[in-house]
Amino acid sequence: MKIAVAGTGYVGLSNAILLSQHNEVIALDIDQHKVDLINNKTSPIVDAEISDYLANKELKLTATTDKHLAFTDADYVIVATPTDYDPEKNYFNTSTVERVIEDIVAINPQTQIVIKSTIPLGYTVKLRETFDFDNIMFSPEFLREGKALYDNLHPSRILIGRKSKEAQVFADLLLQGAEKKDVPILITNATEAEAVKLFSNTYLAMRVAFFNELDTYAELHELDTKQIIEGVGLDTRIGSHYNNPSFGYGGYCLPKDTKQLLANFSDVPNEIISAIVKSNSTRKDHITDMILSQNPKVVGIYRLIMKEGSDNFRASAIQGVIKRLKEKGVEVVIFEPAISESTFWNCRVIKNLSEFKAKASPIVTNRMTHELMDIKGKVYTRDVFGSDI
Repeated sequence: MKIAVAGTGYVGLSNAILLSQHNEVIALDIDQHKVDLINNKTSPIVDAEISDYLANKELKLTATTDKHLAFTDADYVIVATPTDYDPEKNYFNTSTVERVIEDIVAINPQTQIVIKSTIPLGYTVKLRETFDFDNIMFSPEFLREGKALYDNLHPSRILIGRKSKEAQVFADLLLQGAEKKDVPILITNATEAEAVKLFSNTYLAMRVAFFNELDTYAELHELDTKQIIEGVGLDTRIGSHYNNPSFGYGGYCLPKDTKQLLANFSDVPNEIISAIVKSNSTRKDHITDMILSQNPKVVGIYRLIMKEGSDNFRASAIQGVIKRLKEKGVEVVIFEPAISESTFWNCRVIKNLSEFKAKASPIVTNRMTHELMDIKGKVYTRDVFGSDI
């Protein structure tokens, strides 16, 4: 089959590579530099599996900025453009999706459209009505940053939001490219699939929030967080996963998905959903208070990125801490090799690690690393397991 993929971020590029093992895939992006990198078999994002597959696998994949080349005669078009939720306006910005779908319908009205972007509840049905185009399905992604292709090769489940034979065909295409073959496939209505995505990510955010509040209690009462979590996790109903305290949940999905779901609860009785959103802000307040209790002159922030093996720091929890520290008038310096600028949010970015270590105290890091072990005594972190989860 010919498959087009609009957008070459984590979601789009990982799907393009997965499907191009057995199908002709054209990846569309507005950024010529990213297109050139992909055509030269170089990944434009940090992801070990994506880099390996581009460099070493036989893929039927090309990239282009030409929407006509991409969409014409495509059997399926995957829409993986970025969306974002504005909590102040209670508005989910899906304009990129709508622009792409408008182009698809005009160029190739026979194709099947698969939305992979994060969208609000009821959006797919609304799109079908707006464009008078029934061939639109929603297939949510459950990917980790830096592990996007790995998670597509080893999916926990494949979910397609449209009950049709075309949806089953697309599910089979995803499974065909996966290394893991014993994968549950669920074909649902579109809005139910949208709900699965938002409720799944909100549950994960709730788990992060729970263990963070456990850690807050332990820290203020001078208890050993690790011992408590290990004991709690021995209950098989709870388990020892996704339990490492942090500065809060962040990244591409959890912050916007929890707020979007909460917006959908505006006329629905709830306590838990609103508490999950609020708890993330409360956690950052607490982390800031603990840093300020040391009466610092210069606070060092080690890395803005969400996790090791990623170059993304979009909505990372540490940024909320930086904002709070600056509001208190504290000087903040940052060590972050993933950015080339000399400043970030009017904070000096120090490129030399030794200079950074000497300049600031405490050094604040969401996750402990071997690079900081020589100054462990002045490092502030709530990482107790030395992992990203």
